[in-house]
Amino acid sequence: MPGKKAMDRRRFLKQAAGIAVGAVAAPYVARSSALGADGAVSPSERIVMGFIGTGGRGSALLRNFLGLRGSQVVAVCDVKQPARENAQRTVDKRYNDQGCKPYIDFRELCGRDDIDAVTVASTDHWHVLLALTAVRAGKDVYCEKPLGLSVEQGRALRQAVQRYGRVFQFGTQERSSWSTRFACEMVLSGRVGKIHTVKVGSRFSRASGNYPPMPVPDGLDYDMWLGPAPWAPYTDNRVSNSHWFHISDYALGFMAGCGIHTVDMAQWGNGTDLTGPVEVEGTGEFPRDGLCDCALGWNVNLKFAGGVTMNFTDGRKNPLGVRFEGTDGWVFVKERHLGGTFDSEPKSLLRTPIGPGEVHLPVSNHHQGNFLECVKTRKRTVAPVEVAVRSDAICQLSDIAMRLGRKLKFDPDKERFLDDAEANRMLSRPMRSPWRL
Repeated sequence: MPGKKAMDRRRFLKQAAGIAVGAVAAPYVARSSALGADGAVSPSERIVMGFIGTGGRGSALLRNFLGLRGSQVVAVCDVKQPARENAQRTVDKRYNDQGCKPYIDFRELCGRDDIDAVTVASTDHWHVLLALTAVRAGKDVYCEKPLGLSVEQGRALRQAVQRYGRVFQFGTQERSSWSTRFACEMVLSGRVGKIHTVKVGSRFSRASGNYPPMPVPDGLDYDMWLGPAPWAPYTDNRVSNSHWFHISDYALGFMAGCGIHTVDMAQWGNGTDLTGPVEVEGTGEFPRDGLCDCALGWNVNLKFAGGVTMNFTDGRKNPLGVRFEGTDGWVFVKERHLGGTFDSEPKSLLRTPIGPGEVHLPVSNHHQGNFLECVKTRKRTVAPVEVAVRSDAICQLSDIAMRLGRKLKFDPDKERFLDDAEANRMLSRPMRSPWRL
Protein backbone atom coordinates (compact mmCIF):
# COMPACT_ATOMS: atom_id res chain seq x y z
CA MET A 1 0.00 0.00 0.00
CA PRO A 2 1.20 3.58 -0.58
CA GLY A 3 2.56 5.72 2.18
CA LYS A 4 0.38 8.21 4.02
CA LYS A 5 1.95 11.14 2.14
CA ALA A 6 1.08 9.67 -1.26
CA MET A 7 -2.50 8.99 -0.26
CA ASP A 8 -2.85 12.42 1.38
CA ARG A 9 -1.75 14.04 -1.87
CA ARG A 10 -4.25 12.02 -3.87
CA ARG A 11 -6.97 12.90 -1.40
CA PHE A 12 -5.98 16.59 -1.66
CA LEU A 13 -6.29 16.54 -5.46
CA LYS A 14 -9.85 15.29 -5.17
CA GLN A 15 -10.86 17.51 -2.24
CA ALA A 16 -9.39 20.54 -4.02
CA ALA A 17 -12.08 20.06 -6.64
CA GLY A 18 -14.78 19.80 -3.99
CA ILE A 19 -15.92 16.29 -4.90
CA ALA A 20 -16.25 12.91 -3.30
CA VAL A 21 -15.47 10.02 -5.58
CA GLY A 22 -17.23 6.72 -4.97
CA ALA A 23 -15.17 4.60 -7.34
CA VAL A 24 -14.24 0.94 -7.41
CA ALA A 25 -11.03 0.50 -5.42
CA ALA A 26 -7.92 -1.03 -6.94
CA PRO A 27 -4.49 -1.55 -5.41
CA TYR A 28 -2.06 1.33 -5.74
CA VAL A 29 1.09 0.30 -7.59
CA ALA A 30 4.32 1.70 -6.15
CA ARG A 31 7.02 0.80 -8.65
CA SER A 32 10.66 0.26 -7.77
CA SER A 33 11.52 2.96 -10.32
CA ALA A 34 9.26 5.43 -8.54
CA LEU A 35 10.69 5.26 -5.04
CA GLY A 36 12.62 8.50 -5.32
CA ALA A 37 16.06 7.01 -5.98
CA ASP A 38 18.50 8.18 -8.65
CA GLY A 39 16.86 11.57 -8.98
CA ALA A 40 13.39 10.17 -9.75
CA VAL A 41 10.31 11.93 -8.46
CA SER A 42 8.93 10.29 -5.33
CA PRO A 43 5.48 8.64 -5.38
CA SER A 44 3.93 11.49 -3.40
CA GLU A 45 4.77 13.89 -6.23
CA ARG A 46 3.93 11.71 -9.24
CA ILE A 47 0.64 11.88 -11.17
CA VAL A 48 -0.73 8.33 -11.53
CA MET A 49 -2.21 7.91 -15.01
CA GLY A 50 -4.35 5.64 -17.13
CA PHE A 51 -4.48 5.71 -20.93
CA ILE A 52 -7.64 5.10 -22.97
CA GLY A 53 -6.93 4.58 -26.66
CA THR A 54 -3.39 3.39 -27.36
CA GLY A 55 -3.25 3.30 -31.15
CA GLY A 56 -1.36 5.79 -33.32
CA ARG A 57 -1.77 9.06 -31.46
CA GLY A 58 -2.37 7.30 -28.16
CA SER A 59 0.92 5.43 -28.36
CA ALA A 60 2.76 8.69 -29.10
CA LEU A 61 1.19 10.35 -26.06
CA LEU A 62 2.03 7.34 -23.94
CA ARG A 63 5.69 7.63 -24.87
CA ASN A 64 5.60 11.38 -24.17
CA PHE A 65 4.19 10.94 -20.68
CA LEU A 66 6.50 8.02 -19.90
CA GLY A 67 9.38 10.35 -20.66
CA LEU A 68 8.24 12.81 -17.98
CA ARG A 69 9.36 12.17 -14.42
CA GLY A 70 6.18 13.66 -13.03
CA SER A 71 3.92 10.86 -14.26
CA GLN A 72 3.47 7.18 -13.46
CA VAL A 73 1.42 5.02 -15.85
CA VAL A 74 -0.41 2.10 -14.25
CA ALA A 75 -3.16 1.18 -16.74
CA VAL A 76 -3.92 1.10 -20.47
CA CYS A 77 -7.19 0.47 -22.30
CA ASP A 78 -7.98 -0.32 -25.92
CA VAL A 79 -10.59 -2.43 -27.70
CA LYS A 80 -7.92 -3.68 -30.10
CA GLN A 81 -5.80 -6.42 -28.54
CA PRO A 82 -2.57 -5.65 -30.46
CA ALA A 83 -2.67 -1.96 -29.49
CA ARG A 84 -3.52 -2.79 -25.89
CA GLU A 85 -0.77 -5.38 -25.51
CA ASN A 86 1.81 -3.20 -27.21
CA ALA A 87 1.01 -0.36 -24.82
CA GLN A 88 1.26 -2.68 -21.83
CA ARG A 89 4.67 -3.90 -22.99
CA THR A 90 5.84 -0.33 -23.53
CA VAL A 91 4.91 0.65 -19.97
CA ASP A 92 6.36 -2.46 -18.37
CA LYS A 93 9.60 -2.07 -20.31
CA ARG A 94 9.87 1.54 -19.18
CA TYR A 95 9.52 0.59 -15.50
CA ASN A 96 11.25 -2.80 -15.80
CA ASP A 97 8.36 -4.68 -14.18
CA GLN A 98 4.92 -6.10 -15.04
CA GLY A 99 2.72 -3.71 -13.12
CA CYS A 100 0.69 -2.19 -15.96
CA LYS A 101 -2.91 -3.41 -15.99
CA PRO A 102 -4.63 -3.75 -19.41
CA TYR A 103 -8.36 -3.11 -19.90
CA ILE A 104 -10.91 -3.49 -22.69
CA ASP A 105 -13.69 -1.58 -20.90
CA PHE A 106 -12.72 2.01 -20.07
CA ARG A 107 -15.20 2.10 -17.17
CA GLU A 108 -13.05 -0.34 -15.23
CA LEU A 109 -9.99 1.85 -15.67
CA CYS A 110 -11.89 5.00 -14.66
CA GLY A 111 -13.20 3.17 -11.59
CA ARG A 112 -9.73 2.80 -10.10
CA ASP A 113 -9.37 5.04 -7.09
CA ASP A 114 -5.57 5.20 -7.35
CA ILE A 115 -5.58 6.90 -10.78
CA ASP A 116 -5.32 10.70 -10.75
CA ALA A 117 -5.53 11.49 -14.45
CA VAL A 118 -6.64 9.90 -17.70
CA THR A 119 -5.50 10.46 -21.26
CA VAL A 120 -8.16 10.06 -23.97
CA ALA A 121 -6.84 9.26 -27.45
CA SER A 122 -9.51 7.02 -28.96
CA THR A 123 -11.46 7.43 -32.19
CA ASP A 124 -13.05 10.89 -32.30
CA HIS A 125 -16.62 9.74 -31.73
CA TRP A 126 -15.65 8.36 -28.31
CA HIS A 127 -13.69 11.39 -27.02
CA VAL A 128 -16.43 13.16 -25.09
CA LEU A 129 -18.03 10.05 -23.58
CA LEU A 130 -14.67 8.78 -22.34
CA ALA A 131 -13.71 12.18 -20.95
CA LEU A 132 -17.10 12.55 -19.25
CA THR A 133 -16.74 9.17 -17.56
CA ALA A 134 -13.27 10.07 -16.32
CA VAL A 135 -14.32 13.51 -15.07
CA ARG A 136 -17.34 12.12 -13.24
CA ALA A 137 -15.05 9.55 -11.61
CA GLY A 138 -12.88 12.36 -10.25
CA LYS A 139 -10.06 12.19 -12.80
CA ASP A 140 -8.28 15.05 -14.50
CA VAL A 141 -8.23 14.63 -18.28
CA TYR A 142 -5.84 15.16 -21.17
CA CYS A 143 -8.06 14.79 -24.26
CA GLU A 144 -6.83 14.49 -27.80
CA LYS A 145 -8.34 16.65 -30.49
CA PRO A 146 -10.88 17.13 -31.93
CA LEU A 147 -13.23 17.34 -28.98
CA GLY A 148 -16.45 15.71 -30.20
CA LEU A 149 -18.96 15.24 -32.98
CA SER A 150 -21.43 17.94 -31.97
CA VAL A 151 -21.69 21.27 -30.20
CA GLU A 152 -23.94 19.60 -27.62
CA GLN A 153 -21.19 17.12 -26.73
CA GLY A 154 -18.69 19.89 -26.14
CA ARG A 155 -21.09 21.80 -23.93
CA ALA A 156 -21.81 18.70 -21.85
CA LEU A 157 -18.11 18.12 -21.25
CA ARG A 158 -17.47 21.75 -20.36
CA GLN A 159 -20.29 21.66 -17.84
CA ALA A 160 -18.94 18.47 -16.25
CA VAL A 161 -15.34 19.72 -16.03
CA GLN A 162 -16.53 22.92 -14.37
CA ARG A 163 -18.99 21.15 -12.07
CA TYR A 164 -16.46 18.63 -10.78
CA GLY A 165 -13.54 21.06 -10.71
CA ARG A 166 -11.27 18.93 -12.86
CA VAL A 167 -8.11 19.95 -14.70
CA PHE A 168 -8.50 19.58 -18.48
CA GLN A 169 -5.96 19.88 -21.27
CA PHE A 170 -7.00 19.82 -24.94
CA GLY A 171 -4.55 18.27 -27.39
CA THR A 172 -4.04 21.47 -29.41
CA GLN A 173 -0.28 21.44 -28.96
CA GLU A 174 0.22 24.70 -30.85
CA ARG A 175 -0.59 26.48 -27.59
CA SER A 176 2.75 25.13 -26.37
CA SER A 177 4.60 26.31 -29.48
CA TRP A 178 6.83 29.38 -29.20
CA SER A 179 6.24 30.43 -32.82
CA THR A 180 2.45 30.28 -32.50
CA ARG A 181 2.48 32.16 -29.22
CA PHE A 182 4.80 34.86 -30.60
CA ALA A 183 2.67 35.32 -33.73
CA CYS A 184 -0.52 35.62 -31.68
CA GLU A 185 1.11 38.07 -29.25
CA MET A 186 2.19 40.26 -32.18
CA VAL A 187 -1.34 40.35 -33.54
CA LEU A 188 -3.00 40.96 -30.17
CA SER A 189 -0.48 43.71 -29.43
CA GLY A 190 -1.67 45.58 -32.53
CA ARG A 191 1.53 45.33 -34.52
CA VAL A 192 -0.33 44.81 -37.82
CA GLY A 193 -3.06 47.31 -36.98
CA LYS A 194 -6.71 46.40 -36.72
CA ILE A 195 -7.33 42.81 -37.84
CA HIS A 196 -10.00 42.41 -40.50
CA THR A 197 -9.34 38.93 -41.98
CA VAL A 198 -7.91 35.68 -40.67
CA LYS A 199 -7.14 33.06 -43.34
CA VAL A 200 -6.97 29.48 -42.10
CA GLY A 201 -5.75 26.51 -44.16
CA SER A 202 -5.92 22.82 -43.23
CA ARG A 203 -5.29 19.41 -44.74
CA PHE A 204 -8.27 17.93 -46.55
CA SER A 205 -9.95 14.53 -46.29
CA ARG A 206 -9.88 11.57 -48.64
CA ALA A 207 -12.37 9.55 -50.66
CA SER A 208 -12.55 5.76 -50.72
CA GLY A 209 -14.25 2.81 -52.35
CA ASN A 210 -16.96 0.57 -50.97
CA TYR A 211 -15.88 -2.59 -49.16
CA PRO A 212 -17.75 -5.86 -48.53
CA PRO A 213 -18.61 -6.96 -44.99
CA MET A 214 -16.07 -9.18 -43.28
CA PRO A 215 -16.00 -11.34 -40.14
CA VAL A 216 -14.88 -9.46 -37.05
CA PRO A 217 -11.31 -10.59 -36.28
CA ASP A 218 -10.26 -12.09 -32.99
CA GLY A 219 -8.85 -9.55 -30.60
CA LEU A 220 -11.30 -6.75 -31.44
CA ASP A 221 -14.38 -5.79 -29.43
CA TYR A 222 -16.18 -4.35 -32.42
CA ASP A 223 -19.39 -3.48 -30.59
CA MET A 224 -17.38 -1.41 -28.13
CA TRP A 225 -15.42 0.17 -30.99
CA LEU A 226 -18.70 1.33 -32.55
CA GLY A 227 -20.02 2.45 -29.17
CA PRO A 228 -22.43 5.40 -29.60
CA ALA A 229 -22.15 5.34 -33.42
CA PRO A 230 -24.82 3.65 -35.58
CA TRP A 231 -24.36 -0.06 -36.10
CA ALA A 232 -22.54 -0.87 -39.34
CA PRO A 233 -21.15 -4.10 -40.80
CA TYR A 234 -17.51 -4.75 -40.07
CA THR A 235 -14.83 -4.25 -42.69
CA ASP A 236 -11.14 -3.76 -42.02
CA ASN A 237 -11.04 -0.30 -43.56
CA ARG A 238 -13.83 0.97 -41.32
CA VAL A 239 -11.62 0.66 -38.25
CA SER A 240 -8.31 1.57 -39.87
CA ASN A 241 -6.75 4.99 -39.22
CA SER A 242 -6.58 5.64 -42.94
CA HIS A 243 -10.39 5.53 -43.21
CA TRP A 244 -12.34 6.15 -39.98
CA PHE A 245 -10.98 9.70 -39.77
CA HIS A 246 -13.01 10.43 -42.92
CA ILE A 247 -16.30 8.67 -42.03
CA SER A 248 -18.91 11.03 -40.59
CA ASP A 249 -20.22 8.50 -38.06
CA TYR A 250 -16.85 8.69 -36.28
CA ALA A 251 -15.28 12.02 -37.25
CA LEU A 252 -15.65 15.23 -39.27
CA GLY A 253 -12.67 14.37 -41.43
CA PHE A 254 -9.56 16.51 -41.50
CA MET A 255 -11.71 19.65 -41.27
CA ALA A 256 -11.73 18.90 -37.53
CA GLY A 257 -8.99 16.29 -37.20
CA CYS A 258 -6.32 18.64 -38.56
CA GLY A 259 -8.25 21.89 -38.93
CA ILE A 260 -8.78 22.16 -35.19
CA HIS A 261 -5.08 23.07 -34.83
CA THR A 262 -5.13 26.00 -37.23
CA VAL A 263 -8.62 27.10 -36.13
CA ASP A 264 -7.44 27.15 -32.53
CA MET A 265 -4.38 29.19 -33.52
CA ALA A 266 -6.71 31.62 -35.30
CA GLN A 267 -9.01 31.88 -32.31
CA TRP A 268 -6.06 32.56 -30.00
CA GLY A 269 -4.61 35.34 -32.14
CA ASN A 270 -8.01 36.83 -32.87
CA GLY A 271 -8.81 37.04 -29.17
CA THR A 272 -12.04 35.10 -29.68
CA ASP A 273 -11.13 31.81 -28.03
CA LEU A 274 -13.90 32.19 -25.44
CA THR A 275 -16.62 33.12 -27.93
CA GLY A 276 -17.72 32.29 -31.46
CA PRO A 277 -18.93 33.71 -34.77
CA VAL A 278 -22.23 35.48 -35.37
CA GLU A 279 -22.55 34.32 -38.98
CA VAL A 280 -21.40 31.24 -40.90
CA GLU A 281 -21.59 30.50 -44.62
CA GLY A 282 -19.68 28.08 -46.82
CA THR A 283 -19.48 25.41 -49.47
CA GLY A 284 -17.95 21.96 -49.46
CA GLU A 285 -17.05 19.11 -51.79
CA PHE A 286 -18.19 15.67 -50.66
CA PRO A 287 -17.58 12.15 -52.07
CA ARG A 288 -20.42 10.87 -54.22
CA ASP A 289 -19.95 7.30 -53.06
CA GLY A 290 -17.76 5.12 -50.87
CA LEU A 291 -17.11 4.44 -47.22
CA CYS A 292 -15.54 7.85 -46.58
CA ASP A 293 -18.07 10.69 -46.73
CA CYS A 294 -16.48 13.74 -45.05
CA ALA A 295 -15.67 16.94 -46.91
CA LEU A 296 -12.86 16.64 -49.45
CA GLY A 297 -12.54 20.41 -49.66
CA TRP A 298 -14.28 23.47 -48.26
CA ASN A 299 -14.45 27.24 -48.18
CA VAL A 300 -16.20 28.71 -45.16
CA ASN A 301 -16.51 32.31 -43.96
CA LEU A 302 -17.19 32.94 -40.28
CA LYS A 303 -17.93 36.52 -39.23
CA PHE A 304 -17.33 37.75 -35.67
CA ALA A 305 -19.03 40.55 -33.77
CA GLY A 306 -15.87 42.66 -33.87
CA GLY A 307 -15.93 42.76 -37.67
CA VAL A 308 -13.29 40.10 -38.35
CA THR A 309 -13.93 37.44 -41.01
CA MET A 310 -12.29 34.05 -40.60
CA ASN A 311 -11.87 32.33 -43.97
CA PHE A 312 -11.45 28.60 -43.22
CA THR A 313 -10.51 26.42 -46.19
CA ASP A 314 -8.67 23.27 -47.16
CA GLY A 315 -4.98 23.70 -47.93
CA ARG A 316 -5.50 23.97 -51.69
CA LYS A 317 -7.12 27.38 -51.22
CA ASN A 318 -5.41 28.91 -48.19
CA PRO A 319 -1.84 27.82 -47.35
CA LEU A 320 -1.52 25.38 -44.44
CA GLY A 321 -1.34 27.66 -41.42
CA VAL A 322 -2.90 30.93 -40.28
CA ARG A 323 -2.52 34.40 -41.78
CA PHE A 324 -3.69 37.41 -39.72
CA GLU A 325 -4.34 40.40 -41.99
CA GLY A 326 -4.60 43.89 -40.52
CA THR A 327 -4.70 47.49 -41.64
CA ASP A 328 -0.92 47.85 -41.22
CA GLY A 329 0.40 44.46 -42.36
CA TRP A 330 0.08 40.73 -41.80
CA VAL A 331 1.52 37.78 -39.87
CA PHE A 332 1.58 34.18 -41.12
CA VAL A 333 2.44 31.13 -38.97
CA LYS A 334 2.50 27.39 -39.66
CA GLU A 335 1.90 24.56 -37.22
CA ARG A 336 4.98 23.35 -35.38
CA HIS A 337 4.93 19.87 -36.98
CA LEU A 338 4.98 21.63 -40.38
CA GLY A 339 8.06 23.56 -39.33
CA GLY A 340 6.53 26.27 -37.15
CA THR A 341 7.77 28.82 -39.68
CA PHE A 342 6.29 32.29 -39.80
CA ASP A 343 6.52 35.44 -41.88
CA SER A 344 5.27 38.98 -41.65
CA GLU A 345 4.89 42.29 -43.39
CA PRO A 346 6.66 44.41 -42.40
CA LYS A 347 9.57 42.00 -41.86
CA SER A 348 10.82 43.99 -38.89
CA LEU A 349 8.03 42.51 -36.77
CA LEU A 350 9.88 39.21 -36.60
CA ARG A 351 12.98 40.84 -35.12
CA THR A 352 11.25 42.76 -32.34
CA PRO A 353 10.54 40.97 -29.04
CA ILE A 354 7.22 41.46 -27.31
CA GLY A 355 7.67 44.40 -24.97
CA PRO A 356 6.62 44.79 -21.32
CA GLY A 357 3.59 46.88 -22.26
CA GLU A 358 2.35 44.48 -24.96
CA VAL A 359 0.18 41.35 -24.76
CA HIS A 360 1.83 38.32 -23.14
CA LEU A 361 -0.03 35.01 -23.53
CA PRO A 362 0.29 32.06 -21.12
CA VAL A 363 3.61 30.27 -21.59
CA SER A 364 3.85 26.49 -22.00
CA ASN A 365 6.93 24.88 -23.48
CA HIS A 366 5.68 21.30 -23.20
CA HIS A 367 2.00 20.45 -23.68
CA GLN A 368 1.97 17.26 -21.61
CA GLY A 369 4.26 18.80 -19.01
CA ASN A 370 1.89 21.76 -18.68
CA PHE A 371 -0.95 19.33 -17.95
CA LEU A 372 1.00 17.54 -15.21
CA GLU A 373 2.02 20.81 -13.61
CA CYS A 374 -1.59 22.01 -13.56
CA VAL A 375 -2.79 18.73 -12.06
CA LYS A 376 -0.39 19.39 -9.18
CA THR A 377 -1.16 23.09 -8.76
CA ARG A 378 -4.86 22.99 -9.80
CA LYS A 379 -4.21 25.93 -12.09
CA ARG A 380 -5.72 26.49 -15.54
CA THR A 381 -3.96 24.69 -18.40
CA VAL A 382 -2.84 26.45 -21.57
CA ALA A 383 -5.69 24.72 -23.50
CA PRO A 384 -8.60 24.45 -21.02
CA VAL A 385 -12.03 23.02 -21.79
CA GLU A 386 -13.61 26.46 -22.29
CA VAL A 387 -11.18 27.14 -25.15
CA ALA A 388 -11.51 23.60 -26.51
CA VAL A 389 -15.28 23.87 -26.84
CA ARG A 390 -15.15 27.18 -28.73
CA SER A 391 -12.43 26.12 -31.18
CA ASP A 392 -14.08 22.76 -31.78
CA ALA A 393 -17.40 24.48 -32.42
CA ILE A 394 -15.86 26.40 -35.34
CA CYS A 395 -15.32 23.07 -37.11
CA GLN A 396 -18.83 21.89 -36.20
CA LEU A 397 -20.51 25.08 -37.41
CA SER A 398 -18.49 25.03 -40.62
CA ASP A 399 -19.60 21.47 -41.36
CA ILE A 400 -23.25 22.33 -40.70
CA ALA A 401 -23.14 25.42 -42.93
CA MET A 402 -21.58 23.41 -45.77
CA ARG A 403 -24.17 20.67 -45.56
CA LEU A 404 -27.12 23.08 -45.42
CA GLY A 405 -25.70 25.34 -48.13
CA ARG A 406 -27.02 28.60 -46.74
CA LYS A 407 -25.96 31.51 -44.56
CA LEU A 408 -26.58 30.87 -40.86
CA LYS A 409 -26.91 33.38 -38.04
CA PHE A 410 -25.43 32.21 -34.73
CA ASP A 411 -25.69 33.45 -31.15
CA PRO A 412 -22.29 32.71 -29.53
CA ASP A 413 -23.62 33.38 -26.03
CA LYS A 414 -26.52 30.94 -26.25
CA GLU A 415 -24.57 28.69 -28.67
CA ARG A 416 -27.63 28.35 -30.87
CA PHE A 417 -28.57 29.32 -34.42
CA LEU A 418 -31.09 32.11 -34.80
CA ASP A 419 -34.50 31.20 -36.23
CA ASP A 420 -33.30 27.97 -37.87
CA ALA A 421 -34.74 24.79 -36.37
CA GLU A 422 -33.07 22.54 -38.92
CA ALA A 423 -29.62 23.93 -38.18
CA ASN A 424 -30.21 23.71 -34.42
CA ARG A 425 -31.11 20.03 -34.71
CA MET A 426 -27.66 19.49 -36.20
CA LEU A 427 -26.01 20.83 -33.04
CA SER A 428 -26.58 17.42 -31.45
CA ARG A 429 -26.31 13.79 -32.53
CA PRO A 430 -28.27 10.73 -31.44
CA MET A 431 -26.32 7.96 -29.74
CA ARG A 432 -26.77 4.22 -30.06
CA SER A 433 -28.20 2.63 -26.90
CA PRO A 434 -27.11 2.32 -24.14
CA TRP A 435 -24.69 5.21 -24.60
CA ARG A 436 -25.70 8.77 -23.67
CA LEU A 437 -24.15 12.00 -22.44
